[in-house]
Amino acid sequence: MGRISVQATIGTRDSGDPLIACEALVDTGAAYLTLPSAWRSRLGQLATPDTVTIETADQSMIAGEIRGPVLLRFGGFRPVWTEALFIDMEPAHGRYEPLIGYIPLEQAQAVVDLAGHRLAKVDHVDLKRYSRS
Repeated sequence: MGRISVQATIGTRDSGDPLIACEALVDTGAAYLTLPSAWRSRLGQLATPDTVTIETADQSMIAGEIRGPVLLRFGGFRPVWTEALFIDMEPAHGRYEPLIGYIPLEQAQAVVDLAGHRLAKVDHVDLKRYSRS
């Protein structure tokens, strides 16, 4: 599969200007909205962090901080309040590459359309464990 990137804005309030505007890579192998630690201060005071250990694509283990909530808007999908995972990143060609993982994708009702090489909207959300009996 090729790369799917979207324009995204990240903020901490429902109205007003976004605090961060960027191009983000859609990564269904990642769980969270993943941002560089260098951007953490741009979002102001976020909830008390939770430190986690992360296994990266090359199977190395690194530390990260989960903070939030942040308001994520991307690709014309429904804005979602979600948590952000902050990790130490090195910019590639002077730019960071934030990731949009499967949790915010599901929250926004976005799925990867492999044939069309794009994001598509789903018109329902999954609740498989609930049954009306």
